[in-house]
Amino acid sequence: MSKPLPVPTMANAARKPKSFAGFLLKAILAIFLCAVAGLAGILALLKLEHNSETLLPVPSGHFSVGRVSYAWLNAAQSEDLAPAAETKREVVAWIWYPSANPASAPRAEYLPAAWRVAEAQYSGVLMTQFFTRDLSLVRAHSAANPAVSPERQSYPVVIMRAGSGALTTDYTTLAEDLASHGYIVVGFDAPYRTCVVVLPNNRVIFRPPANDPETLNPERQNRLIEKLLPMWTNDTKFVVSQLERLNAADSSDRFTGRLDLGRLGIFGHSFGGATALQFCHEDARCRAGIDLDGAPYGSVVREGVAQPFLFLLSDHGAASAAEDRAVMSALGSIYDRLPNGRLFISIRGANHFSFSDQMLLKSHLVIGLLRTFGIGALEAQRGFAINSAYIHTFFDVYLKGEPTTALTALPQKYHEVQLLGPRQME
Repeated sequence: MSKPLPVPTMANAARKPKSFAGFLLKAILAIFLCAVAGLAGILALLKLEHNSETLLPVPSGHFSVGRVSYAWLNAAQSEDLAPAAETKREVVAWIWYPSANPASAPRAEYLPAAWRVAEAQYSGVLMTQFFTRDLSLVRAHSAANPAVSPERQSYPVVIMRAGSGALTTDYTTLAEDLASHGYIVVGFDAPYRTCVVVLPNNRVIFRPPANDPETLNPERQNRLIEKLLPMWTNDTKFVVSQLERLNAADSSDRFTGRLDLGRLGIFGHSFGGATALQFCHEDARCRAGIDLDGAPYGSVVREGVAQPFLFLLSDHGAASAAEDRAVMSALGSIYDRLPNGRLFISIRGANHFSFSDQMLLKSHLVIGLLRTFGIGALEAQRGFAINSAYIHTFFDVYLKGEPTTALTALPQKYHEVQLLGPRQME
């Protein structure tokens, strides 16, 4: 005799299979909640990292380092990028130098408070508060406004040019290290060209998007670069002339007679490297220069440069892209015509930002993620050690007269360095 069918009950009904639509809705909700939780966790980690103190690499030279800033008005030059036609050009100069630097001297802020506020406004909340370290917690090694070291009567001067719209202080690590080796290092920011500039009386000038080459298509980008390069080069000439005046009579008496402008060098990153090349091509006051991963522009590409020059590049691999090949060809053309004192190297694993403090200031979580995709495998501290060694050693040789063996010995210490020649760039 067959068993009777079970009578449905509330308990049995509860165990019936749910509809697929209901299951899918719950699955989507679970995925959404997991995504929200994951995003919240990532943002929490980024915020924690943002609030962490950042210590810049310790300078490798024996001099203590001081830093001071000046605002200079170029009354002879109109500011062609300003909205008002009568505007004159201005620059804010940052000077790092060998200092007496007593232990009690106050530390210079990495970036002054007014600049931090303006930079945050320019960059936006996400970039400033999550993807970049708190700049008030970045610890540099410069004292604020001490006297120049009495160890030597005067010191060679090196101009430092930032890349595109980058702030000069983005290169504090390189500036401090070079100053610690007995150089006076001078960088500057210019309104309408640097992303943001804070002038005296807290006047803030932001760079308009139209002045940013990176936001433009290639054709408009090239037209803007042709317009900007003479401005950057003329700004550099103006700053050198201001340094000559400062050396003759500094109102604070800090730099009077202390700037050896007969031994003047320049280095720059990215578009700053292009500026270094063009400045040395045009201005005989330049004695030696360094291009840090900068594509060349202007008449220097056609006519070359006569001063000793170091080309220090990031890892461009086989330079297979058409744009990379064109840049390498232009650099090779300049390199081929250089007289004695030329060096062309790349750093394996370095990326375009391995030359600036951004490798320390941007989120290490993001940088680590990029490394998993093979982007920028070189560790930041190692990169700074290589860059700093080559920069001060090159200037030691060509501004201080040190033997060239100091340069030729460096690849044995830094295995990431790859020496390039003209044939290898074709």
